[in-house]
Amino acid sequence: LPPPSRYGDHYEWNKAVTCVHNVLSPQRWLEHYGEVTIRNTKSDICTCKISFVKSRYWTSETSKNEVQGQVLNRAGEVVHRFGGLWHEGIFCDTLPNPQCIWKPNTQPDDHFQYYGFGRYARELNELTPELKKVLPPTDTRYRPDQRILEEGDVAGADRKKEEVEQKQRDRRKELAKKGEEHVPRFFRKEMDAAGNEIWLSNGTYWKIRERPGFANTENLDLWC
Repeated sequence: LPPPSRYGDHYEWNKAVTCVHNVLSPQRWLEHYGEVTIRNTKSDICTCKISFVKSRYWTSETSKNEVQGQVLNRAGEVVHRFGGLWHEGIFCDTLPNPQCIWKPNTQPDDHFQYYGFGRYARELNELTPELKKVLPPTDTRYRPDQRILEEGDVAGADRKKEEVEQKQRDRRKELAKKGEEHVPRFFRKEMDAAGNEIWLSNGTYWKIRERPGFANTENLDLWC
């Protein structure tokens, strides 16, 4: 099982808006903007508020991707301030010695040829021999249209995507005829402190993966 948090903390945050500009142009670029609040559900000792600043048409290239943030105590007083550019680095100027507190990993030399993906993004769909032994067949790394697209066959990926999604629609219709609904295997639906509907792990995935293993259980046939 994954190790518990070292301090027992549990953080929740909302997502900023992500926008891809010039999506049909070779000069496309990605922007995040909006307010993000990070809270520790186990303690109210501090809260972090981050503002991803939306760029303007007249904004220079050197000031895009600006981030400004504050750490507040439970009384709402600012105890730390930080800022910078999320594609370069974030700096905190209220520490005894102002310093860089975060910076992105260096992009691979050929990242422009791979949609700007870094190493982490490239490896999300990787299937190693070790993983194949333990993953359930429903894992999206087995999704065929995704794999075909990764191999560069766009037309083939589109055809396979339609097959996969039609199979999902057919399965939903069959359940509806029986008056049944699909029950997620590894997740449960709950409401968070703000009243938002969220999905949480039900704690079964890692237990089944360890014993008896997905190769020894009944699994849905999701992919064509």
